[in-house]
Amino acid sequence: MRIIVRLKACLALLVSLCFVGPVTAEINVVDSTGATLTLGQPAQRIVSLAPHLTELLFAAGAGEQLVGTVDYSDYPAAALKIPRIGAYNSISDEAIVNLSPDLVLAWQSGNGGEMVARLRALGLSVYVDEPDSLAAIGESLGKLGQLAGTELEARRVMMAYQQKLLELRRLYSLQRPLSVFYQIWDDPLLTINGEHLISKVIELCGGRNVFASAVPLVPKLSVESVLALNPQVILASGEEEQRREWLKDWQAWPMLDAVKSGRLYFVPASLLQRHTPRLLEGAELLCRQLDVARQQLPAADIQQNATNSVLRL
Repeated sequence: MRIIVRLKACLALLVSLCFVGPVTAEINVVDSTGATLTLGQPAQRIVSLAPHLTELLFAAGAGEQLVGTVDYSDYPAAALKIPRIGAYNSISDEAIVNLSPDLVLAWQSGNGGEMVARLRALGLSVYVDEPDSLAAIGESLGKLGQLAGTELEARRVMMAYQQKLLELRRLYSLQRPLSVFYQIWDDPLLTINGEHLISKVIELCGGRNVFASAVPLVPKLSVESVLALNPQVILASGEEEQRREWLKDWQAWPMLDAVKSGRLYFVPASLLQRHTPRLLEGAELLCRQLDVARQQLPAADIQQNATNSVLRL
């Protein structure tokens, strides 16, 4: 009799499990600010508040879960079909809420802490992304894969990214140093300091950012300050037409080493100024350009100029 009762109890338990369905474990991910975000299940309706986050989400295999994004989210091509909710620095809270997202991806330095706080106060789940190193981009891929339930694809892309990063570091980071000025805008004249991710790409390629010790992340400069540091290489960002004009403008200063020897190069902004796996495409291009410049100079000249640039700062 007892055996029959136990069998009935086991059958009842099995039947109940069939109707309950699989148990989903909570997802806990720590974002770039140190905050822990907890989701009961993978996010299915995601809003991205920055172009690089849109691109990262597609790379992590979760592009189809995007229901809203911001202007300039133009890569990959499928991103152009995602509804726009404004620019990264001018977004309506109402527009986000109306999309009923179960996850919002934010960019701390672009969107601002105030917006993040407002969205959290509205009860939205917000993940903040702010990679501070080249390795951190791979980590962001992995975390977005966790949040979206696409871990396998995200891990595959993350491992390919990490392998490429190691290869570039092996090939170029220990090469003879070159002094480099990186221009991100012309009026006002803007560059980046040593904390900026682009400066870390320059270091990866064996270059030395001549404005590495500047205090602002994006310093505003005078032409005279660039002349004083006399970089061996000038790298222009921006779009194709901007690049032509910016590099042409430096021809007015033939006393610069970079101008005198024709070491004026260009890397598309979309490849270096977005924190995505494509950044390594821009890094590889930059590394090759610095390698060409390096071959043009005697070793003593390279070392001396790079040292002088640091001493002048």
